Amino acid sequence: MCDTDLGSGKVKEPSMSGRGRVSWYERFLQPCLAELLGSALFIFIGCLSVIENGVDTGRLQPALAHGLALGLMIATLGNISGGHFNPAVSLGAMLIGGLNVVMLFPYWISQLLGGLIGAGLAKAVSPEERFWNASGAAFVAVQDQEQVAGALGAEMIMTTLLVLVVCMGAINEKTRGPLAPFSIGFSVVVDILAGGMISGACMNPARAFGPAVMTGHWTFHWIYWLGPLLAGLFVGLLIRFFIGDSKTRLILKGR
Repeated sequence: MCDTDLGSGKVKEPSMSGRGRVSWYERFLQPCLAELLGSALFIFIGCLSVIENGVDTGRLQPALAHGLALGLMIATLGNISGGHFNPAVSLGAMLIGGLNVVMLFPYWISQLLGGLIGAGLAKAVSPEERFWNASGAAFVAVQDQEQVAGALGAEMIMTTLLVLVVCMGAINEKTRGPLAPFSIGFSVVVDILAGGMISGACMNPARAFGPAVMTGHWTFHWIYWLGPLLAGLFVGLLIRFFIGDSKTRLILKGR
């Protein structure tokens, strides 16, 4: 059998007796299917919460919907794939040994396809007027060049918080714990409440990609790729070199 433990985020090697079609499926294909399904459901809920957001709730409704949906998906599917649902998280997890490097691009493809499905479903069930009034839940907070630096910086910092919570709370052996799904969800809530007006608080290229395809809105779209991926790279290196446990750190291990 091949098992992915949410606590470690690592896929165990199949035993000799378990080698064959089932173990190959559980090791390679099933995690990608879990990432696709989880990303689709998470992004569907997230997009719908923006499209149906009431005038009196402000950022609270999208913040709670995104955070709670992500926590639920991680708690439900995390033991299959690690529960990333975000290319930036997968990058950070790969860098600290929580994801096999050969699975990084299959995870990214699954997450982006999930983003397309989730955004497409949100468009399908939403009244057309509400959908377009909300720009299809695409990220439109950045309107001119003067906002780019602030939005890019905000995306990097907010995604750093998210990826750090994932990697330290669910993968790093010394600090991981059973409350990781809820901590990760809460980090998304906090980020959206804090930075939603600056950049839209995306923190996830898959969350940006699906609505962009559905609406054709690509203005400043690169911010929502570059910022989160740089944050994933930064957190991975930070844990590998400084704050990871002795099995993860590459330097300063002592005797």
